[in-house]
Amino acid sequence: MRFLIPAATLCFLFSQPPQYIDGVAAIVEDHIVLKSDLMQMVNMAAIQNRIDPQKNPEGFAALQQSVVESMINQKIMLEMAEIDSITVDEKEVNQALDQQIEMLVAQAGGEERAEEALGQSLNDFRREFWYDMQDRLVSERYQQGLIGSITVTRNEIEEFFTTYKDSLPVLPTQTKLRHLLITISPSEKAKEEALSFQDSLMQKILSGTPFETIAKDHSQDPGSRNNGGSLGWSKRGSFVKAFEEAAFTSEINKLVGPVETDFGFHLIETLERKGDKIRVRHILTTPKLTKNDTERAFNFATSLQTDSIKTLEDFNIAVANHTADESTKKIGGSLGWIDPLNYIIPEIGQAIKYIDIGSCSPPINSSMGFHLLWIEDVKVGGRPNLKDHWSEIEGMALNKKKMDWYEGWITSVRKNFFVEILGG
Repeated sequence: MRFLIPAATLCFLFSQPPQYIDGVAAIVEDHIVLKSDLMQMVNMAAIQNRIDPQKNPEGFAALQQSVVESMINQKIMLEMAEIDSITVDEKEVNQALDQQIEMLVAQAGGEERAEEALGQSLNDFRREFWYDMQDRLVSERYQQGLIGSITVTRNEIEEFFTTYKDSLPVLPTQTKLRHLLITISPSEKAKEEALSFQDSLMQKILSGTPFETIAKDHSQDPGSRNNGGSLGWSKRGSFVKAFEEAAFTSEINKLVGPVETDFGFHLIETLERKGDKIRVRHILTTPKLTKNDTERAFNFATSLQTDSIKTLEDFNIAVANHTADESTKKIGGSLGWIDPLNYIIPEIGQAIKYIDIGSCSPPINSSMGFHLLWIEDVKVGGRPNLKDHWSEIEGMALNKKKMDWYEGWITSVRKNFFVEILGG
C-alpha cells in the first residue's frame, strides 16, 4: 500500500542538503508535482531508509518511483477531499508545522544546524511549507475517514497468521514498566553561589556589556550559548513554568532574573512577542553538584525502595509524592510497554533483566537521576504465535486489510483522473 508520505517525514535526518531540480515530475488533472518537491521527498526518504544513491542506484530509483506514486495519490485525495468538503483549520496547520520544526531542530542539534540541513532559514521553511502541510493534513484526514471503520474478525486474524506466519518479523520482548525518578539536587550553598554569579552577570549587562557576549562566555546552556543565548521563536508551553511566566510577562527588551527553574538560574530577555509566541534569549547558570548531592539522592531513593514500597499501590503513592517526572506523575509512573533493548534511557533497558516482576528495583542511575522501577508484566518476544502475540498479530492483520482495501480503492479512483508521469 502506498499510503501518504506522512508529515513525520519532514523530520529530516539530513547528512546532505536536498537536491533541487527544476521541472515537472507528474501531472494530476490541474495539479503538478514539481521535480524539486519530488527530489526533496526522495532525499529525505533515502536518508530515513539508509539508501545511498551511489551504492544502491536501483534501490534509489525504486524509492523515487514509490515516492512519486505517493505524491500523485495525495493529489487525487485532495481532489476527493474537496468534493467531500474536508478541511483543516489554520490552527491545526500551525500546530503541525510547529511540531515538525521542533522535531527537526531537536534531531539536527539546534536551529543553526537545522537551517544548514534545510538549505534555508526556518522562517523560509515555514512560509514555503505551510500550504504543503495543509494539503497533507487534509489528505490524511480524508484517508483516515476511508479506512477508519475497517475491522478484522477473529477468523481473519487466524487466516492472516496461517498465511504469513513464516514471513512475519521476529518480535522483541516487551516489558510493561513504571518508574519513579529522583533527581540529584544541588546544596543550598551551591544555589547561593550560582545566584550570586548570576547577579554579577546581570550587573555587567546593565553596565553595557552585550548580552550575547556574556551568554557566549558564561551560559551553561549548550543549545543556545553559541547563539548568544537565543532560543529563537517559541510558543507558549515550550518552557518550564517559572521560565515561561517570566518570559511572557516581562516587558520587551527588559532584562529579568535571576529566575530559578529545575535547570538552574536564568537571566531572561524577551525580544519580541506575537500572540502566544515569543522570541527570547537567556543565560543559564547551573549550581554545581557534588558527590554528597549524589549520595543524598541515592540514599533517599534507597529508603523509598526498602522502607516504603512493598506493593504496586505503595509504588503509585510514592510516585505521586516524590517523582520528578511530571509527565508520568498522575499515571503512577507508567511508561507503558517498552522494548528494553531499544529504550531511550539505556540504563533502564539494561537493568530490566535483573528485576523481578512485581517488586521495586534498587535505584538505577542515569543522566536524569535515580530511577526506581516496577515491572508489571513481560511479553515474550521471538517468532509471533497466536497465544503470546495475539494483539500484535491482530494489528498486522488489520493493517494488511486496510492496505489491500486502499490499494484497490486508489487504483479504481485513479481511472477517473488524468495522470501523467513525466520522465527525465
